[in-house]
Parts: sequence; C-alpha cells; structure tokens
Amino acid sequence: MIVRLRQPSREVDVRGGRTARAVLIELGFAPESYIVICNGTLVPSDTVLHESDSVELRPVISGG
Repeated sequence: MIVRLRQPSREVDVRGGRTARAVLIELGFAPESYIVICNGTLVPSDTVLHESDSVELRPVISGG
C-alpha cells in the first residue's frame, strides 16, 4: 500500500495486513506522535491497514 507522509512530503510503499502502529514503527516513527488517516477517516493505531487502503500519516503538532 502507498503511505503518504507529511513533513517532509513523500510517499512510501509498505506491506498491508498490519496495524497502523506497526507501520509507524517500521517507518521509524513514534506512534504517539502521529495521526493516521485511512481512506479519509482518522483511525486509531490498532486499526489493521490493507493493501487497498489510502493511508496518510501526519505528525501531531501542538502549540500555544
């Protein structure tokens, strides 16, 4: 499946059939620092992602 990343903007191809958390860890990201958008919907990190899914990872940004 193609995973779209922000900051920096790029796309990577990863194997489906795993949780969003597992994909984040494989890509070297801390799961608590990213939100996962699957097929246009925000999903929890225990969601299983499939080859046919459209996935986007966005870093969590906070400020004041």
